[in-house]
Amino acid sequence: MQACAKTDVGVMRQMNQDYCYASTESLGLLPNLFIVADGMGGHNAGDFASRFCVEKFVELVRNAGTGVISKLSFLENAIRETNEQLIIKATDNPELEGMGTTFVAATVTDNREMDVFNIGDSRLYLIDSSIRQITEDHSLVMEMVKNGEIKKEEARFHPKKNVVTRAIRAIGIVIPDMFRVPVKQGDIILLCSDGLSNMVADNEIYDIINENRDNLNECADILVDRANRNGGKDNITVVLIKIDE
Repeated sequence: MQACAKTDVGVMRQMNQDYCYASTESLGLLPNLFIVADGMGGHNAGDFASRFCVEKFVELVRNAGTGVISKLSFLENAIRETNEQLIIKATDNPELEGMGTTFVAATVTDNREMDVFNIGDSRLYLIDSSIRQITEDHSLVMEMVKNGEIKKEEARFHPKKNVVTRAIRAIGIVIPDMFRVPVKQGDIILLCSDGLSNMVADNEIYDIINENRDNLNECADILVDRANRNGGKDNITVVLIKIDE
């Protein structure tokens, strides 16, 4: 397995509120772990929320005991505990009130199954002979698409595309969507914040990855550069994973 991660502040923002984690090495009960989080909140609150939640979740995974019966239940509980700890931080520091973060994560097992869980509109794509979005955006525009109010192709340019309906927030506990997806040799997995998916269409993402699949670092650089060339209106984060052939 190969992997790389890249994050960029973008053209329009002064602060990078995205945070990511990528490890092909085993971590606690997981054989590997990949995360993208996109923070929200005034001043430094979004930056704090994304970093805190990723680091807290990684800590919980690293310290998991060997007696865990269900990996998926453990991961769901780890998200819940991370959320609880964020609430405590906000209670202790009024400057962090209202903070939150999206959260998309994946781990790939030795028998070629990928466990995915997400909250918010940061995405995970699976790329083989086509590109397929595995996660579902928790956003206002996605609800509008489902309700037939707008077409899917209009969502990327809608003025309310950044309104998230579910996130790890400093108020209330959320439950992630969870997926188990088979993967095969040669597949490429992309986790990204909406700074990429709002700036670069899925077919463009596919073409860039397909043309540069033998060099993940160069591929990540091109994806970030394309998002910036298309406007760079938000922070941009990509994590790329290739299942070895």
